[in-house]
Amino acid sequence: MLPVFSKLSETFLQREPWSKFQVSSLRHLKDIFPEVMMKTRIPSAEKGGNNIFACLQAFDKRCRSINLGQRVLSSLSSNFMVFILEEFSHRCTQTRKGNSILQSNLLDAHQPHRRLHAYMCTEPQGISDLDSTSSNLNDESHGTQLAPSSDYSVPKDDFILKNASMIQKILKYHGNSCELGSALDQNCFSVTEDLVLEVLRRHRSDWKLALSFFNWASGQQGYSHGSRTYNEMFDILGRMKQIKIMRQMFTEIPPKNCGSIVNEKTFAILMNRYAASHKVRDAIDIFFNRKEHGLELDLSAFQTLLASLCRYKHVEEAESLFLEKQLEFPPVIKSRNIILNGWCVLGSLREVKRFWNDIITSGCKPDLYTYGIFINSLTKAGKLATAVKLFSAMWTKGCNPDVTICNCIIDALCFKKKIPDALLIFEKMNERGCLPDVATYNSLIKHICKIRRMEKAYELLDEMEEKGCTPNARTYTYFFKTMKNHEEVVAMVSRMKRNGCKIDGDTYNLILNLYVRWGNQQGILSVWMEMERSGLGPDQRSYTVMIHGLHSQGKLDEAERYYIEMQSKGLIPEPRTRLLIKAIELKRKNE
Repeated sequence: MLPVFSKLSETFLQREPWSKFQVSSLRHLKDIFPEVMMKTRIPSAEKGGNNIFACLQAFDKRCRSINLGQRVLSSLSSNFMVFILEEFSHRCTQTRKGNSILQSNLLDAHQPHRRLHAYMCTEPQGISDLDSTSSNLNDESHGTQLAPSSDYSVPKDDFILKNASMIQKILKYHGNSCELGSALDQNCFSVTEDLVLEVLRRHRSDWKLALSFFNWASGQQGYSHGSRTYNEMFDILGRMKQIKIMRQMFTEIPPKNCGSIVNEKTFAILMNRYAASHKVRDAIDIFFNRKEHGLELDLSAFQTLLASLCRYKHVEEAESLFLEKQLEFPPVIKSRNIILNGWCVLGSLREVKRFWNDIITSGCKPDLYTYGIFINSLTKAGKLATAVKLFSAMWTKGCNPDVTICNCIIDALCFKKKIPDALLIFEKMNERGCLPDVATYNSLIKHICKIRRMEKAYELLDEMEEKGCTPNARTYTYFFKTMKNHEEVVAMVSRMKRNGCKIDGDTYNLILNLYVRWGNQQGILSVWMEMERSGLGPDQRSYTVMIHGLHSQGKLDEAERYYIEMQSKGLIPEPRTRLLIKAIELKRKNE
């Protein structure tokens, strides 16, 4: 057992009276280690201190005798560990003696074991199976040592990750309570832009906690937010539809720092988020405000605005703006392609043909991207024969299609269940020097998996790896959708790690959905905790999967609990989820 734990208990257990949380934490310890504490009486919250102190002393002694070692602290709940750290920090700031105890305890703990700091950042075993990063962190934390001098031998990035993990646990425990600031202050974190970015990244799905930490960090001595942290916060707020807060934060940037904070990426994020929230006028206005921040109204930025508007289906407004500003911004083919692609995304073949004819009559020569957009529109509209005819004509005219156009035709043929024709074009691509990319393989694998020709699908996956065409998360997603048991998931996750492919949020939610469907509680817990650790969730989709999955299994109380937790994080439930919860409440009333 760690020497630090004995001294730690002596230090923080002197404070009375004992709260219900402290007593319940000890009961939690007893639940985890019944073989250690089966004969230990847990005192009440009113009586206290001495009995609890004796309880932990007996616990420590028993742990030594049965050699539980590091399993003890790593198995404690994150809330209990945060509490220990806060209590110990409080005691150590009261006297010089406390400070010396802290230093000696850390030095003692470092000889045979990891630091207490490392325990706060280590996830339970089994979670790391879902992401190589987790296992790397655990391995590094085992090897962390404190040098004889004040300098640490651990790389700076490792400290950032561990501090971010500690902060994440503190934020999760305290939420947006008034005690959050003091809890963060007590730990004396060295706040840097890299640390703030890492913490924000882990809370992309919880804008309230992200904003609370952002505001706390801005008040730390010797630190001020830079462009990267502001841009990350703008993006989080925008994605969570907190447009008013995003706008207010932008306008409140100190004028003296505005030049160093506001950059091209800032405006790209703001325009994108305004367009996503259907605030077209605001998106256009923010573009023309660039001059106020020392940025030029150039063609590249104008094309970014057009792309943002078209991405969120404001194509008519984008085309009107394009025509209106032709004198200021030359109507080059790239700008026209953005508008053409916007109409294509909307699925309006009539508008695509109209704008295509406008391009031809304007004397602006179409490029490969223009052809690709037009062919894509034809395939989406079910005009596959016309698309294939135009595709073949490109070869004969010497305007050889690129891999993107080939992918479009292959995907369309597969969609129409003409997989042999798609494989034929796939072979011709190699013959004519047009090498297939990840998207090519994904199109084939996607549709081959749908018809359950798994032998051919795995053959293509092997071919990708042999040719150095690294599969991405989407590639593996198609395989996950066909899986029937936990062992297949583990094998594919292992293959992903071997190929250096990180799991994204969509893949996490897909695996979560599989485990919910199979009723695999351990798998659900592992995925949930790994999403929290990686900052990729749990998001709205994760909670939706859990709520509907639990409801289908008859676990109505748990479904309601996830719904309440979802709302507390500021995540907006889908309409079907609201209806489901109302149905549960109505059923209870009728009972």
